[in-house]
Amino acid sequence: MIRWIEETFHPHWRVSLEAGRILHEVKTEHQHLVIFENATWGRVLMLDGVCQLTTSDEFVYHEMMAHVPLMALSKPKRVLIVGGGDGGVLREVLKHPTVEQATLCEIDRSVIDLSLEHFSEVSAGAFDSPRAEVVIADGLKFVAEAKDKYDAIIVDSSEPIGPSGVLHTPEFFADCKRVLWDDGVFVTQNGLPFLFPGHLEQTTAALAKLYKRTAPFLCAQPCYFGGPFALNWGSDDVDLLDLSVKKLARRQHKRGIETRYWTPAVHAAAFALPGYVQAAVDKALVVPAEKKRRLKSKMATSS
Repeated sequence: MIRWIEETFHPHWRVSLEAGRILHEVKTEHQHLVIFENATWGRVLMLDGVCQLTTSDEFVYHEMMAHVPLMALSKPKRVLIVGGGDGGVLREVLKHPTVEQATLCEIDRSVIDLSLEHFSEVSAGAFDSPRAEVVIADGLKFVAEAKDKYDAIIVDSSEPIGPSGVLHTPEFFADCKRVLWDDGVFVTQNGLPFLFPGHLEQTTAALAKLYKRTAPFLCAQPCYFGGPFALNWGSDDVDLLDLSVKKLARRQHKRGIETRYWTPAVHAAAFALPGYVQAAVDKALVVPAEKKRRLKSKMATSS
């Protein structure tokens, strides 16, 4: 009998993937995890009813998570990855020769172990790199207690449900800002803005209070059903988003990095938002703008 595994994240509709063969299924301390084979998607990882990874298209998300922030930096040396137990973002981060240390903080060791067993091609040996440091800990607690500073912080979390919910809060974002260099870049995943515009609005509003420049960007991730997938950017270096395609191309060539999705042109175009996404961003930025106007008005009155 054929088994179909449903995505249960969406409240009013379902997507089912045929499980040709179940490779592993377990309820861990933190989440329900299932790994299976699918004729279209290859090997699939689902956590708590949400598709997280397929071997057919994982390169899209991992390249955009890593190369958009790191290609914007002239010499990224220290990178923190929160989540990302499959090792895909770590793999892409370590392609940058200037990176001296990439720290990966994952709450669930079983995610790493099972990924190494069933998705070894995703990490592609990244966990064995002398430049990789793996910490098994709650990302919220790790960042709150961190003493080191980072050039880039990449939050490769699952959706804001279960244990990952705390990684989508203003408190966590503020802790990340504290351990980020002033000219560094913060990037986090932001879900599907067509289906969940509130997620994008909340994150954008929170980051706008922390950084001089906040900018969501998009990628086309086939296995994330529901339209373009959003990521979000925060940095106090306002010039990092103004790099030309030619300069990005020179950096890619100099670093010798090969990619399948990310290109200099895609990098630049990813920040061009469709109207409905821009509307969500504009809505998020209304509150800070109104606060600024009220403050200016108050100062003018008092003077």
